[in-house]
Amino acid sequence: MSEKSMLQKVYAQVDKLPTPLKTRAFTLLFGRAVKYFKTSGLKFEWIEPNHSIVVIKNRPTVQNHIGTVHAVAMIMIAESATGALVGLNVPANAIPVIKRMEVDYRKRAAGDMRAEAMLTQEQITMMQTEERGEVDVAVTITDGESKEPIFVRAIWAWTPKRKG
Repeated sequence: MSEKSMLQKVYAQVDKLPTPLKTRAFTLLFGRAVKYFKTSGLKFEWIEPNHSIVVIKNRPTVQNHIGTVHAVAMIMIAESATGALVGLNVPANAIPVIKRMEVDYRKRAAGDMRAEAMLTQEQITMMQTEERGEVDVAVTITDGESKEPIFVRAIWAWTPKRKG
């Protein structure tokens, strides 16, 4: 992968920083590109090209009617954690898009929420070498009690950017 995308260039710059500053800087810059990420107060707790963690605090602006993190906010941290990884690995001339998400709400969540996403080396190689494709990005959502109240499966695709 010779040419880098904007997200890859941003990551290359912040990767030189100590982890707390790196995640803060990446959160800020990612939030400038993805406005809804910033508006919702999401934060990267960890970011590497194969592993990301996105968190959201359980606060009134993201709560549902029972005082837990809203269902859509839980999906949003999953999308952000998985999407960042895809964006860091597809070629610069490609655009990543969420193709499908499967969601299974299993139990009531408690406290803050955390989405941890991972890619295998095989998936990374495929994204970096194929013009288009799709990938099933592993993501685990845990709550403040380290339980998994929601199961999410995120399928991302990438395709060459349209010219013009």
